[in-house]
Amino acid sequence: MSEQIEWEGYVERITFRNEENGYTVLFLVDAEEEEEVCCVGQFSYVAEGLYLKVTGREVIHKNYGPQIQVDSYEEKQPKDSVAVERYLGSGAIKGVGPALAARIVKRFGEDTFTIIEREPERLAEVKGISEKMAIRIAEQVNDKRQMRQAMLFLQDYGISMKMAVKIYKYYGDEMYEILKRNPYRLAEDIQGIGFKIADEIARQAGFASDSEFRINAGILYALQQSGTQGHCYLPESWLIREASELLLVDEGVVSDALEGMMLNKELKVCEQDQERCIYLSTLYYMELNCARMLLDLNISYELSEKELAKMVRKVEKGQEIELDELQKTAVYQAVQNGVTIITGGPGTGKTTTINTILQVFEQEGLDILLAAPTGRAAKRMSETTGWEAQTIHRLLEINGGVSEGDTQGTMHFERNEKQPLEADVVIIDEFSMVDIYLMNALLRAIVPGTRLIIVGDVNQLPSVGPGNVLKDMIQAEFCSVVRLHRIFRQAAESQIVMNAHRINSGEEISLENASPDFMHLERKDSASVINVVVQLIMQKLPPHVDASPYDIQVLTPTRKGELGVEHLNQVLQQYMNPADAGKVEREFHGVLFREKDKVMQIKNDYQIRWTKKTSLGDVYEEGTGVFNGDTGIIREIIPVAEQVVVEFEEGKMVEYEYSQMDEMELAYAITIHKSQGSEYPAIVLPVLGGPKMLLGRNLLYTAVTRAKKCVTTVGSSRVIQGMIHNVNEQKRFSSLCQRIKEMEEEDAELNH
Repeated sequence: MSEQIEWEGYVERITFRNEENGYTVLFLVDAEEEEEVCCVGQFSYVAEGLYLKVTGREVIHKNYGPQIQVDSYEEKQPKDSVAVERYLGSGAIKGVGPALAARIVKRFGEDTFTIIEREPERLAEVKGISEKMAIRIAEQVNDKRQMRQAMLFLQDYGISMKMAVKIYKYYGDEMYEILKRNPYRLAEDIQGIGFKIADEIARQAGFASDSEFRINAGILYALQQSGTQGHCYLPESWLIREASELLLVDEGVVSDALEGMMLNKELKVCEQDQERCIYLSTLYYMELNCARMLLDLNISYELSEKELAKMVRKVEKGQEIELDELQKTAVYQAVQNGVTIITGGPGTGKTTTINTILQVFEQEGLDILLAAPTGRAAKRMSETTGWEAQTIHRLLEINGGVSEGDTQGTMHFERNEKQPLEADVVIIDEFSMVDIYLMNALLRAIVPGTRLIIVGDVNQLPSVGPGNVLKDMIQAEFCSVVRLHRIFRQAAESQIVMNAHRINSGEEISLENASPDFMHLERKDSASVINVVVQLIMQKLPPHVDASPYDIQVLTPTRKGELGVEHLNQVLQQYMNPADAGKVEREFHGVLFREKDKVMQIKNDYQIRWTKKTSLGDVYEEGTGVFNGDTGIIREIIPVAEQVVVEFEEGKMVEYEYSQMDEMELAYAITIHKSQGSEYPAIVLPVLGGPKMLLGRNLLYTAVTRAKKCVTTVGSSRVIQGMIHNVNEQKRFSSLCQRIKEMEEEDAELNH
């Protein structure tokens, strides 16, 4: 092992820096010798022009030659006027370039930093610097010094560089006091710091496991986590149990803390089914606001049935179609009411109904907007209607950037009550996927007088996010709901459609008699199932459905286990995208990714930028936002820049920093939940067994209805038939239905 060496000098240039972990490649120049050395290692904060003393070992890099592998470093006051001038003129201080830096140092020499710190107004003695500018320069020098001290301080708590910068920018010098008094505030104030990180910081700071701050933060965290399971609130007993298990403290301690939080109005409490229900205030008021806005939108429009019937006949004649009575009812209700829900399974004529509604409104000369929750669903809506459809996020003009006064850089929509959508009619498809957050944002952008038409299949899985919006709206019975149930002749020829309806009705399906579009392959063990799945994707199905192996989707109920997403992705990667000397690969969060892998975004990232480029590499469109469930292909992994380039649908190119790859997972196999809103040429569904809670009817129904041309189930027919009979759905705590009914009663009383 080479011996330790020390080196002093100013930072001449930084050629690479990872802001997440502080790994940096920089060049130090000895002020006296003018000799340059390359240093690599973790630096909590560094800028060109700083004067450093580094300690480390000399290593020889096979490509870049001699380097110092830095073990430790300290920032020092520049030794001489040359180093002072280098720092001031490096660009680190806004408004001070090399020429001005030279004049400052010529005037004050080696005392420059002492002057800046103690008598900043004296900088005005230098030609070109006003008193105001002198103070601004001194503030910047001071801020940078404080920032460096903060980075070093936070590093001791195991906080990443990127997060440390966020913390310091948010709190400034108040940061030290907050960490000392209540580090759990970080979980509330700083996006990206959850309870677990704050809890670890608090532990290192010596906080007791039963401190009031910790218990309160744990209760909030338990409520926030319940939102990821679809809940808008938790019953009090449920919340106490969850928080007690999380915090490893007695339920009585949690109960006492909860009473205090309710008294201080930190949480919202409602009585429901003779038990107190605890909400995060934001979710309670979102449900309340949605209820109010839906009732305000639901106004009647005077149009005679005779006139409507005439308009529908005109469309039927022009399109050479004949609507059944329910479809006509749906059209009439959509025209006559402010809010209309049209629900039905596959093959029940939802598309024909929507197309008729579109043409009736077009005859009236109304402005119409179409949207769906995902890019795939919006694309399919465009194809089936011939009208432009977009994602709800894009419809509302999502802005992932930092707005004025927004220290976090959080997402917001440009379209809202101040700048509503300019439309007479808004039609939303695949509505079962819409959670309470998106519903609230959508309704804020729709003014009374605009018709809202909601289309969806209420028997699909509910949204990934909190709320049970479609079901709650239907149960509230406040607006017109049309349930389409007749299966049309063409759809009746499809075993996918017929089996989907049988599943939904609780009828067993025939798995022995294979048809070209619905097959079952019985297998008894995981190894046999996996072998069949690989053969289907690599050989059998692509020619059968005229698609590539990448277009065929494996759907599975679980993440863990031999037939779970994680293991299946490892296996399928070996066959569909094997290792090759020409492909770069790298491991992130325990998963190996390589170029040409099929991948999926697993969380909404509103700020990440995407571009669309011509074949010559010129950007012709750009925007922000990649969303949970978006799939793409890794086009390039660039080790030098620590970036992964992913191409999503419609040619959207996104550059991910290595630190952002926790947002990404392999997508050769995905959970059925993640497939919502998507349609594939063929799906393969491996099922052998699993927890009864996971293997329910609506899960199987959702999986089957994702396929366009072919469904193949592999595994146990007994388990599949068992899923059909299992109507247990995971209980969702939501109360939009109740809020609507309460508000209707209040409105009725006021009108009397």
